Amino acid sequence: MNSLEANIRNTKTKGDIRSLRLKGDVPAIIYGGSEQNEKVSVSKKTLKSLLDKEGFLSSIITLNVDGKNQNVLPREIAYNVISDEPTHVDFLRVITGVKIRIEVPVQFINNEKSPGLKRGGVLNIVRRKVELTCPSEKIPEAIVLDLDGVDIGESFKISAVKLEEGVTPTIIGRDFVIATLAAPTVMKEPEKPAEATEEGAEAIDEGKDATPAADGDKKEAEEKKAPEVKK
Repeated sequence: MNSLEANIRNTKTKGDIRSLRLKGDVPAIIYGGSEQNEKVSVSKKTLKSLLDKEGFLSSIITLNVDGKNQNVLPREIAYNVISDEPTHVDFLRVITGVKIRIEVPVQFINNEKSPGLKRGGVLNIVRRKVELTCPSEKIPEAIVLDLDGVDIGESFKISAVKLEEGVTPTIIGRDFVIATLAAPTVMKEPEKPAEATEEGAEAIDEGKDATPAADGDKKEAEEKKAPEVKK
């Protein structure tokens, strides 16, 4: 589980928030549960290092607020439209038993053990994330799909994914596809049989032999047609 240091902030104006950001911090808020919302700030450098990790928005984080730990879930991140730097974060308190909707990334393992991929098959990923409804304390880090032994033409459906009790996909009543292993998009042209190659070579040789004879016949015909010159 990732951890992040946070400090209580008492910003009241846009100028206060601007000063906070100039110091290298990002304003954030913690909400949810019976407790009041908390205004905090976190280090932009540390936050960006966590953002670089896959599945940040579906990972529970231990937030240390002035020495007090609490588990939270990042819910929304605002970015500067020009610099693409994070400018604000919303953290949801993790309350035991409370269900939330969350998108979980899909991961594939044992690619090298797939006979379909070895034969040039293409992994067609239909859904890179799957939305789930689950207790906040049971959020899976990822939906892991094993490619060991998977061949061309096979597919992964949500029914094949083992989820913990209480964890369900938000799409119900339909066994939707997450990924398929499709045939190669470009097929190799089959090699010509040896007999056809030999026949083609013979035809070329015959054509070469016939050419001089044809030129000779043409020349002889032209000589016969030429008029005699009387002296």
